[in-house]
Amino acid sequence: MLRNYFKIAWRNLAGNKTYSFVNIGGLAVGMAVAMLIGLWIYDELSFNQSHKNYRQIARVMQQQTLDGEINMGGNVPAPLFKELQTNFKTDFSSVVITSWLQRHTLTYGTATFTKPGNFMSAGTAEMLSLKMKSGSASGLTDPSTILLSESTAIAIFKNADPVDKMIKINNDLDVRVVGVYEDIPYNSEFHELGFIAPFALFVSSNQWVKEAVENGEWKNSSFQILVQLTENTDYKVVSDKIRDIKLQKAGSDDLKFKPQILLHPMNSWHLYSEWDNGKNVGGRIQFVWLFGIIGVFVLLLACINFMNLSTARSEKRAKEVGIRKAVGSQRVQLVGQFFSESFLIVFFAFFISLLLAWLVLPTFNGIADKQMFIPWRDPVFLVIAFVFTLFTGLTAGSYPAFYLSSFQPIKALKGKWTPLGLRATLPRKILVVLQFTVSITLIIGTFVVYKQILHAKNRPIGYNKQGLVTMLVNTPNLHRHIDALLDDLVKTGTVTSLAESAAPPTEVFSANVGFNWKGKDPGLNSEFATIGISHDFGKTVGWQFIAGRDFTRTLSSDSAGFVVNEAAVKFMGLANRGLNHAVGETVTWDGKPFKIIGVIKDMIMESPYDPVKKSIFFIHPRGGRFITARLNPGTNSSLALKNIETAFKKYSPDSPFNYQFVDQEYALKFAAEERISKLAAVFTVLAIFISCLGLFGMASFIAEQRTKEIGIRKVLGASVTNLWQLLSGDFVILVLVSCLLSIPIAWYCMDSWLEKYTYHTNISWWIFAAASAGTLVLTLSTVSYQAIRAALLDPVKSLRSE
Repeated sequence: MLRNYFKIAWRNLAGNKTYSFVNIGGLAVGMAVAMLIGLWIYDELSFNQSHKNYRQIARVMQQQTLDGEINMGGNVPAPLFKELQTNFKTDFSSVVITSWLQRHTLTYGTATFTKPGNFMSAGTAEMLSLKMKSGSASGLTDPSTILLSESTAIAIFKNADPVDKMIKINNDLDVRVVGVYEDIPYNSEFHELGFIAPFALFVSSNQWVKEAVENGEWKNSSFQILVQLTENTDYKVVSDKIRDIKLQKAGSDDLKFKPQILLHPMNSWHLYSEWDNGKNVGGRIQFVWLFGIIGVFVLLLACINFMNLSTARSEKRAKEVGIRKAVGSQRVQLVGQFFSESFLIVFFAFFISLLLAWLVLPTFNGIADKQMFIPWRDPVFLVIAFVFTLFTGLTAGSYPAFYLSSFQPIKALKGKWTPLGLRATLPRKILVVLQFTVSITLIIGTFVVYKQILHAKNRPIGYNKQGLVTMLVNTPNLHRHIDALLDDLVKTGTVTSLAESAAPPTEVFSANVGFNWKGKDPGLNSEFATIGISHDFGKTVGWQFIAGRDFTRTLSSDSAGFVVNEAAVKFMGLANRGLNHAVGETVTWDGKPFKIIGVIKDMIMESPYDPVKKSIFFIHPRGGRFITARLNPGTNSSLALKNIETAFKKYSPDSPFNYQFVDQEYALKFAAEERISKLAAVFTVLAIFISCLGLFGMASFIAEQRTKEIGIRKVLGASVTNLWQLLSGDFVILVLVSCLLSIPIAWYCMDSWLEKYTYHTNISWWIFAAASAGTLVLTLSTVSYQAIRAALLDPVKSLRSE
């Protein structure tokens, strides 16, 4: 019987090629989209699971009350490490203190490489379950050792064995390679970790770190701490135990910030990383839900096509059903027959969707910034694929199977059954409206996301990012020769100015408290972004002064001066009489007086979607680890970079020349939103394609069904335009209803999404108008071919008797 079912199903498919193409093509595209989204969701949900102990690992977080709001951060004081190690042994099987991931130079012989790495204490390899390719991870107990990732080891040593080889970190620290670990998977927070050096080496080579560790500085929160809980230990219970450690240990000055220590589990780092006033408000999990819903709806659109075309063709299947019932077929057998057709179509569509997904996956990975693959040999994947195909077949085939099997044999055989009644057409109309409601909602959402990105890109940034190049400096040689370096470059006509800073123009690495000024509320606990710079930084980046002046070398008093941004002046209440009056005001920092010499427009150094941090710029005695150069506008950038590299090598021959264009670094701040925008646009186009494919099939069938009616109307004088309006009108009305339904849904969803951005665009009326108009044009374009083709038929052929 089953064999007979599939034989009949195959004959029906082969005999109705347009119907088969629309159904199989639509389902294949819908299933491919659902498959890609499924891979993306799996990658997001499995983030950090490559670490064997990820359920027990947590990041130690610090909560403080600043400016009346509760702030959460992963920066904690160094003494907390020993405190957790010593007094909470029963709760933690391992405690690791680490620096922040930064790029460092690694030198072997005459070859120098720049790689991202961390200084981490012993136990790191075991906590992160690193897979050692050679050597041993236990060597981190020796402060003169280093572990390399496999890719870093290959880059430096090629095919040679790196174990026991000596290399230099930042041209200063001699270390011995004691092990090579397998590259950490891309869907891990630690995938960039190119090397791990002992934290003890970080302490011994940096005076400020040594003071923070040895003097027990609870005020200096510049470190990260990772912990691994013992088995069967509850995060909340342990968080409650350690909550007040800093409150008990810190000095009286820190008590006003109400510090609390908490644990953030590793399995929440990626998807639940956003905080609002001390409460976790989610994060990327919203995109998991968003794309999950999109995937379901796109697949549903393809299933709707199948339902609509199957029920629309019911007139041709009515007599078949009547005959089968007359010769004794039970309804359950007919349901089985129609389901077999559905599963045959879905079976073909599934294999085509696999091919489509495999072909587009590299491009999809590029857009989504992933390294996903289809796990062909994974039994779990095969089971999921089977369930996925079964679900799609049941979803697509259920309505046609039960609908077609319900025909009464007598009416069907007498020809009295008609599919054009309200009961027959209303479900199809509802499904078409649902299709286009989803599609138009996606179009509007894509427009809003794109508009939000443009809105943030057009935001004034407070400096001129064009022609700026930033270089990381890991050696003091360049700082000692900074003036000579500038002279050499100016002579070549390459650059117009050069400056040092503790952070690049697109980042804020430091924030401090302890500021006081005239009129400050004694109960206000404030944190300011603090950026150490050299005298020419403002000139180099192109500060826009509102009041006062820039730093100058001719005035030694500028070493005790501040240049502040507009946000800082407004926060301190110094703008009440005008921003000019802020110049000359005294601000104390940990008791030391500084005078405000200038006020600049807010300079966006972090997220362009958030308010600018109140910032203070001061003269850094050591210049900083970054050099920023302003290229001469009339110089070719490639030639300029070559000249800069030559000058750099002159004063620091062993250092690699690494640079970033500031405008490119700033553009990266839009990467996450742009990825979402591109993915949404791709899925929207595919959703519209599937919907239009269904319309094409429906229009084709209706035109065929109304052939004789069209012939009669032509004989009676109807024009091609009249007939086109007749055949297209119903579809236009359905799309207009979809527009009316989708507009409030899209407005509500996108308004809620925009609320998470402090700096956001508005939802303009033209977005809804453009989405509706564009969909109507697509609808008419899709339907018109079949409508005009039917209208142009010779009425003699249309009215010819069967």
